[in-house]
Amino acid sequence: MDWLELGKDAFLAFYTTMLVLVSMYGLHRYVLVYLYYRHRRNAPKAAGEFAELPVVTIQLPMYNERAVARRIIESTCEIDYPREKMQIQVLDDSTDDTVEIASKVVQEMRQRGFDMEYIHRDNREGFKAGALTYGLATAKGEFVTIFDADFIPAPDILRRSINYFTDPRVCVVQARWDHLNRTDSLLTRTQAIFLDGHFIVEHIARNRSERFMSFNGTAGTWRKSAIDDAGGWQHDTLTEDLDLSYRAQLKGWKFVFLPELTAPAELPPEMNAFKAQQHRWTKGGAQTTLKLLPKVMFSRASLKVKVEAFFHLTGFTMHLYMCLLVLMLYPAMMLRGGGESMWRILFDLGVFAMATISANVFYIAGQLSTRGSFIEACKYMPLMMALGVGMCFSNAKAVLEAFFGQKSDFVRTPKYGDLQLAAEARPRKKKTRWVPYVEFVVGIYMTACLIWCVVMGGKALITAPFLAIFAFGFFYVSSLSFLAEKAIKHAPKPQKQTV
Repeated sequence: MDWLELGKDAFLAFYTTMLVLVSMYGLHRYVLVYLYYRHRRNAPKAAGEFAELPVVTIQLPMYNERAVARRIIESTCEIDYPREKMQIQVLDDSTDDTVEIASKVVQEMRQRGFDMEYIHRDNREGFKAGALTYGLATAKGEFVTIFDADFIPAPDILRRSINYFTDPRVCVVQARWDHLNRTDSLLTRTQAIFLDGHFIVEHIARNRSERFMSFNGTAGTWRKSAIDDAGGWQHDTLTEDLDLSYRAQLKGWKFVFLPELTAPAELPPEMNAFKAQQHRWTKGGAQTTLKLLPKVMFSRASLKVKVEAFFHLTGFTMHLYMCLLVLMLYPAMMLRGGGESMWRILFDLGVFAMATISANVFYIAGQLSTRGSFIEACKYMPLMMALGVGMCFSNAKAVLEAFFGQKSDFVRTPKYGDLQLAAEARPRKKKTRWVPYVEFVVGIYMTACLIWCVVMGGKALITAPFLAIFAFGFFYVSSLSFLAEKAIKHAPKPQKQTV
């Protein structure tokens, strides 16, 4: 038996399996785009109007949000809703001067006649989920609206959404996120495209085709009784919003998504803040999958719901597949020796089209809906591909931490200009600064693969443009990570704000 030949065949078979797995999730993106275009005109309608507006509790969870605490409290007080029907809770777990800032603003608003409660915990037990639960104990409203500290809610957000709750089956009305700093940099533009695709294509496709969707943790309103019925906010995952969303829908509750109702917020302006956010979302998604996917699969939900839930909840595994494919790329090319058949090349390209071009189709659909220009939609697609691949090692690390049960704190996303707090938000027990070095080395590796393809010429040149994009992605992500570290290191300590 030729063990060397057997090993070669096994390696190529594994490589092909990874390609096929990635292509399956690419095919799922095409399905979402199809469902979006099929159902996008089926806008939800309120069952009626409340004869008397119900009491709503607005919760503002925050932790060391000195840069935006005053803004979110004042913006919330501008919401057009009867004061006697609106309770505002500032749920502040801060350990810095946000405590003085927020409590001072709350005092000012109370003097103006607002029913506002300042709640400060001296611990972060349960993190955001714990703060929300703590607030519910004194919440007066039948409905609970949540805004993270960096949001600026529109004055009419409650009046435009509350009547959807006249349907007793509705437990959540979710608004779409908009972006205050979309055009600040290539990084913020790219993040905006990511989120637009998530909200426009994913949410509309899932919600209007009667599949499970997720609450996004903010800019939405819950029926308080539905929170209790689904088991309340739980903090055994980092994505308490996704967790509660699935538990509520398994109980038969209905979600409503309103894409035309927007709430603008800040995008992370630098790479390490973006990585921290993505790490939390990815790890929390993996934790939620381990917790709930078996329950979904053995529930009485329809087959279409179970299939969509499977791809939705396991989508994070794409980061692992991409890491493996990147690492195996050069050995796979060498083992083939540039002499693969045209059929093999066509197969690889077909699989690649499923995996990569599907993402472009997905995000272009989102941009056409929000921006209305095909050229504008296409302009940033190469950078989208580059950033998506460049982030795969950082996100794969988050997935593995979830798989192996490694606990971690709920790391807040630093707000704009908040470099000192970005440094404070970094986990202290286990440093993760080795990740940018790995990304930089992989960028060199991708460059070597690109050079090899150019030297080989012929059919190998077909993959050269994609290798160039991948190499750029790893260099882009790692270099911005290094620059962010340098900026944090040299940032002056913030001056205590006057309150």
